[in-house]
Amino acid sequence: MADIQFDPSTHPHRRLNPLTGEHVLVSPHRTKRPWLGQTEPPQQSNLPQYDPKCYLCPGNTRAGGQQNDKYEHTMIFENDYAAVLPPPGPAAPPAPHPLLTTEPVQGGCDVICFHPRHDLTLARLPRGDIERIIEEWITIYKRRGAQEGIEYVQIFENKGAMMGCSNPHPHGQVWSLSTVPTLPATELSHLKKYSLSTAPSDAPRGPLNRACLLCDYINFEANVPQEEGRVVLRNEHWIALVPWWAIWPFEVMLLPYKRHISSIVHLTPEEKTAFADILSQVTIRYDNLFSCSFAYSMGIHQRPTPPQNDAVPEDQDEENLAHLHLHFAPPLLRSASVRKFLVGFELMAEPQRDLTPEQAAQRLRGTSAVHYLEVPDSADSTSAATQGVDATNN
Repeated sequence: MADIQFDPSTHPHRRLNPLTGEHVLVSPHRTKRPWLGQTEPPQQSNLPQYDPKCYLCPGNTRAGGQQNDKYEHTMIFENDYAAVLPPPGPAAPPAPHPLLTTEPVQGGCDVICFHPRHDLTLARLPRGDIERIIEEWITIYKRRGAQEGIEYVQIFENKGAMMGCSNPHPHGQVWSLSTVPTLPATELSHLKKYSLSTAPSDAPRGPLNRACLLCDYINFEANVPQEEGRVVLRNEHWIALVPWWAIWPFEVMLLPYKRHISSIVHLTPEEKTAFADILSQVTIRYDNLFSCSFAYSMGIHQRPTPPQNDAVPEDQDEENLAHLHLHFAPPLLRSASVRKFLVGFELMAEPQRDLTPEQAAQRLRGTSAVHYLEVPDSADSTSAATQGVDATNN
């Protein structure tokens, strides 16, 4: 046994996610496993520019009876079927047992229409339109985060029917809550714990010159040779990579790497432009991977609410220990029609993946920076790609 040389591309192993303290089981030897299970219908890519039946198109009437503005860029409105309701709320009822507690939650839910065109996605939008979306994210993060009783603002997008998106019109959501949800609370706890460490590092530092887990992590990743590493692409201010601990086959984390930035309100104009550029590039490469409109859930993790006191310098505000980053969780596995399921062992024990993060990053790096629909004669190849199943890749 001692003579066997460990090979991460062949041998099963576990990887730790230092943001959550959880492990993922990596089983690279399973990539050639045949697939006879469920397949998904192709994502529709020939949508009309305007759909008179769409609840989100300009000028149309929504399901709740409200009429949309005839917007030309973006539009924000309160969700007609919000998951949480605004304050005041009821007090918590007495617990029938110490193990059975109830915590009332108040807040608000907003919808952001990214563009008036029904047939576009982030991958098809010009950089200037993506910059407008970023400005809207900043505006609503500041507005909701300043409201009394709001402790957390979550910005996210669900793209594609297989991710539960009920409408293909390009849009995202913002949920504002009176409590910090479990996942970001766990990340913030690990970031805080790491900030108290004294490990030497030449990476950027967090507030009060403390260590930052993500600054240290991305500083290491940025210096790994490309052919061995997990970085998909980078620009002057942002980097996109398949993280060491990725669960989803082509999961991507996107974050600034030149300095510690705790939220989108702290971005400079140049960093916003670079943010728009890398959002475009990541989503284009996703679509190009299987020549389809690539489904995913995306969320922004940052400090729970923006700073309310401008008198405190950014590098002296202890609340800035969060490091701004985005998670992309896409379900597609082998082709446009075969997805990953979190079931069985993954529900009862811990997440598992076959394709290694290094292999996933290599495949994403190998895709074109030009959207496949912008390539002449792409329609025929698109049809073939969305119908076929590649049984050799995870």
